[in-house]
Amino acid sequence: MRYILTGPDNHPYPSPTPGLLGGNRRDKIYGRLDCPSAVRHLPNGYAKVRVFFPDETTAIAAGYRPCGTCMRTAYREWKASQGGRIIR
Repeated sequence: MRYILTGPDNHPYPSPTPGLLGGNRRDKIYGRLDCPSAVRHLPNGYAKVRVFFPDETTAIAAGYRPCGTCMRTAYREWKASQGGRIIR
């Protein structure tokens, strides 16, 4: 089976292995494949904008940010690096 992953150039490419992270192409967010927020939105058409990454480094290079639901620590670090306040 072949998988379609997104590379650091934000273009899809075939891979013999599945991605480790999923993302939302429209909102430029990446997170775990079992993210409760992503799973909840799958029936509402989210699958059409879903992309997959081999790792976190690639997701970041493609311009995506961490999910605030399933990757809270990485999201807080990202938010702080953007100069934003984090509401707890």
